[in-house]
Amino acid sequence: MQGEDERVRAQCVCAWCVPVPHALSVPAEPSLHTLSEVLFCQPDTPLLGLSVAFDSEQLFSFDVPNSQWLPQLPDGPAWPAGIEQPQELLHDTELCRELLDLLTRIATGPCLDGCIPVADVFLKEPLQLGYPNTLVCMVANIFPPAITISWQRDGIPVTDGVTHLTYTPMEDLGFMRFSYLEVTPHSGDIYSCIVTRERDNVSVVAYWVPQDPIPSDVLAMAVCGAVTVLGILLALLGLGLLLSACRRRAWGK
Repeated sequence: MQGEDERVRAQCVCAWCVPVPHALSVPAEPSLHTLSEVLFCQPDTPLLGLSVAFDSEQLFSFDVPNSQWLPQLPDGPAWPAGIEQPQELLHDTELCRELLDLLTRIATGPCLDGCIPVADVFLKEPLQLGYPNTLVCMVANIFPPAITISWQRDGIPVTDGVTHLTYTPMEDLGFMRFSYLEVTPHSGDIYSCIVTRERDNVSVVAYWVPQDPIPSDVLAMAVCGAVTVLGILLALLGLGLLLSACRRRAWGK
């Protein structure tokens, strides 16, 4: 009986025996690395920079003044031949400079302290004194686009017949704006287009004074006189050529 009890006890103990593995075998993920090439340009010194790094370790840098690749370590390997030669980097450096200039102008505008507007006044149609016409005030070199345009006639503000257009963006990142004034010009009138920059209240004034046109009868007489003189000159030239030909014939005989 005692032997049977020991066998039963042994069976019960072994029934709770579960094999436990030492460790779960999980495949290791491959480590990731980064090979980076960074090109920068800036208004400060150095103006240009180019470097190649593996993870956080710099491998090569480009010496822009001498146009050559340099290893980070003095005894490091040379830059591989046939890969990104110095002449191939010219396009990238020029592109970097262009982007720098573009982004700088976007951030600060074409001029840091604001551009001085340039105004020009002219008639939309040919001048005829006493007949309705339109004066055009063309304002260029605007930045930022915040100006006011006003008109005066003989020093007196004019508000009737004024039309202001919106700002027109230009390729240089500045703006242009037009203003129109309906007028009936007379001799002696003085019109002025006043452009005021709202930032600092700086004003630019452009004037327009009607120039007396030449009367039509005077112009016709001047044209007729010029044609007559030209005809006389041509006749004299023809007569001279004819006399020269006659003399040559006489000498030939």
